[in-house]
Amino acid sequence: MNFLEKYKKEFEEYDKLDHDFIDDQKIWAQLNKWENPSREDVRRVLKKAEQCVRLDPEETAILIQNQDQDTIQEMYALAHRLKEEVYGDRIVFFAPLYISDECANNCRYCGFRSSNKAIRRKTLSMDEIEEEVRIMIEEGQKRTVLVYGESPKTEVDFMGETIKKVYSVKTRHGEIRRANINCAPLTVEELKKLKEVGIGTFQVFQETYHHQTYREMHPQGTIKGHYRWRLYCMDRAQQAGVDDNGIGVLFGLYDWRFEVMGLLYHTIHLEETFNGVGPHTISFPRITPATGTPFSEHPEYAVSDEDYKKLVAILRLSVPYTGLICTAREPENVRSQVIPFGVSQIDGGTRIGVGAYAKSKSANALPDQEQFSIGDDRSLDDVVKEICDMEFIPSFCTACYRAGRTGEHFMKVAKSRFVHNFCIPNAIFTLKEYLMDYASGETRTKGERILKQHVEKFQGEPVYGTILSNLRRIENGERDLRL
Repeated sequence: MNFLEKYKKEFEEYDKLDHDFIDDQKIWAQLNKWENPSREDVRRVLKKAEQCVRLDPEETAILIQNQDQDTIQEMYALAHRLKEEVYGDRIVFFAPLYISDECANNCRYCGFRSSNKAIRRKTLSMDEIEEEVRIMIEEGQKRTVLVYGESPKTEVDFMGETIKKVYSVKTRHGEIRRANINCAPLTVEELKKLKEVGIGTFQVFQETYHHQTYREMHPQGTIKGHYRWRLYCMDRAQQAGVDDNGIGVLFGLYDWRFEVMGLLYHTIHLEETFNGVGPHTISFPRITPATGTPFSEHPEYAVSDEDYKKLVAILRLSVPYTGLICTAREPENVRSQVIPFGVSQIDGGTRIGVGAYAKSKSANALPDQEQFSIGDDRSLDDVVKEICDMEFIPSFCTACYRAGRTGEHFMKVAKSRFVHNFCIPNAIFTLKEYLMDYASGETRTKGERILKQHVEKFQGEPVYGTILSNLRRIENGERDLRL
């Protein structure tokens, strides 16, 4: 049975819908209405955004269409302030782990597409997964996102076994404490299986919300060719009890302004359908060249660095309680520019390609047969050092996931002093672990300075004694202490 036959009945249910929650004409009408917003219009929206509430689509359209440099700088400043208020000055680290590049889809922009003969396909064995994970742990990683192509070899039972394998690997310095998943849309029953094995965030990116572009990018006759099956995958995740979800688009497939509106409408749909629970994270990668993939070389809707900075700030202003992920697709100079505008998660020490971590440790060069190319190939230590130089605190915390603070619970506490009382102390503990177990001398020096600054902020507060006690326990060899 191929994928289309397997999901035929599911597809038919979505085909019965008169419409979905993305209205292309309405989005363009809103963008065109505000083609030349005044400074007063922009500042009116910023005044509302100061309240740390989600913006309405027309308000976001005003920010998108704003071309006035003075108020754009005001947007950047407020985006930074809101990020600090909701997420603090911590930056959470993760790294991807590619499990398989075998894929039944044929997306025009992707190096993994089935027609690409320049890729030699591989799915990692359990032993190979263990080797990859050991290397990641010894570099300091605590959080990962597992990446799969859509193939009969990587269906849900296989995914479950890979998650178990990742969690089973222990070294003298620790383990991967949270494994997120980036994979194809699944059924409710399949998602329940992943929940049982301890999935972290479930990520599925729509790629593009524009219906016609979606059809052009994803050929009919493939499972990914069904727009609504993908669009409603987070609804199924919520129904399965997988309440920590990540959405995103691939910027460059269509007009970035439309795609930002699509992300907002997706957020609104989820919040209105599931008791205020929207996406926990939004990712916004730009298309980059992929092996054997001419389309990726010169995309018609390529996003400039200036527009990229702007869209990151707009996402923070529009959905202030949602985590924003800036990946290593971006070059280090771009990442350093956009992080202050609202980014809360980044990857560091990233290796892409199946088996890439092991290959990076051998005499072989990094894989050149990849789904896309990365712009920031620095080591984890180098990225941690830079984040310290930027006066942010690197965090490897996974406490919320393991304490059940996800979904509705997380959304409720995000508006309180939760970040100050829980997230920053947990960032302090995990950074201390990293500095003791993995960091270079220079990074350790800079990291200890950042730690001291953050610990001193808690003097006089009830949690201060716990922070000092846990730091001493970590220095004495204990690990994985958290609030």
